[in-house]
Amino acid sequence: MILKGFYYNLMFFQQLINGLTTGSVYALIALGYTMIYGILGLINFAQGEIYMCGAFVTVLLLATGEVNFFLAFALGMGAAALLGVVLERVAFRPLRGYHPLVPLISAIGASIFLQSLALLLFGPNDRPFPIQFAFSTIKIAGLPVSTLQIAILAAALAFMVLLIVFVRYTTYGKAIVACALDRDTARLMGINVDRMVSLTFLLGSALSGAAGIMMAIYYNATYPRMGLLPGLKAFSAAILGGVGNIPGAILGGLLLGVAESLGAAYISSGFKDAIAFAILILVLLLRPQGILRGRGD
Repeated sequence: MILKGFYYNLMFFQQLINGLTTGSVYALIALGYTMIYGILGLINFAQGEIYMCGAFVTVLLLATGEVNFFLAFALGMGAAALLGVVLERVAFRPLRGYHPLVPLISAIGASIFLQSLALLLFGPNDRPFPIQFAFSTIKIAGLPVSTLQIAILAAALAFMVLLIVFVRYTTYGKAIVACALDRDTARLMGINVDRMVSLTFLLGSALSGAAGIMMAIYYNATYPRMGLLPGLKAFSAAILGGVGNIPGAILGGLLLGVAESLGAAYISSGFKDAIAFAILILVLLLRPQGILRGRGD
């Protein structure tokens, strides 16, 4: 009986850590969704492909053997950030003022284009991550935890804290919030709205790029369609937390990751991907504004 209880506690703890790990990645992508929605009121469905771009750039740089890991990580995030800014200038800025469906279709078109371009350039096969790290397992309260999962959680948490500090305590961060509250008034106050929109795309895309790199390490695989499901799940996480709300995106991502992991363990692994969309439907039916929307957006 004691052994059985320990087994179930161990299984629950491991699934909780697994869920927090993937949930922290969903949260990083969801932050991109929620920041862009907050300032422009649109959903950038190419966020998953920006996630893929960060992973591919890092893998290609490391494969040359000339770039160390941390520089490749930073350049991968930079490439994702640059792609986000280019998308904003090409696919979204010319469509401001149009019916909301128009930029939405543009975002879907950009997503399909980037996926097809990646397939054309890199082919459909998986690429393993070029560096194999010597991650081990340590015990916390007697229960085993992978140091890789700890590293991903710590890195994701660091990015989230940096973003919150930037938005709340820097001039540019406050300017982004002012644009999100009222773009016309912000413009009258002397804020360059276009620059703040570009900065928002840059930050949100860099976070998605970081998420893609971490998942490429976690699953040891990079492929052109790797951003499709995480992108859709992160969208569900943003809705769950309250789209447009930064703490909500973080909470939504973590809750979604844990629900997905526990559901796969205790119900069926076949439902793993369906759980995110079931949660999305339930939230839209029961609390369409999300958990934290309206509580200090």
